[in-house]
Amino acid sequence: MATYETEIHTGGGGWQSDEPLSLSIVNRDAVVPEDGRPSTGTTVTWSGDQGNGSVTFFDEGSRFEGTAQFPGEGPVGYRGRAQG
Repeated sequence: MATYETEIHTGGGGWQSDEPLSLSIVNRDAVVPEDGRPSTGTTVTWSGDQGNGSVTFFDEGSRFEGTAQFPGEGPVGYRGRAQG
């Protein structure tokens, strides 16, 4: 599982700290391995009752950039750096 410290960008508010993001996606192969990070260029998209987003990973999975939208809020820039 990969865990990231995240920030959101709200336009006029600049970058602000947000809650950590933890990912693990394993099926026939490990998109986001349980014991590692996604490879560079991997894009993960999600949508559900708790919001939606799309992020792309860079620098061997050490960071990501993308967008997210949480319930009752407008879309925001979304980025993160791997913990540890």
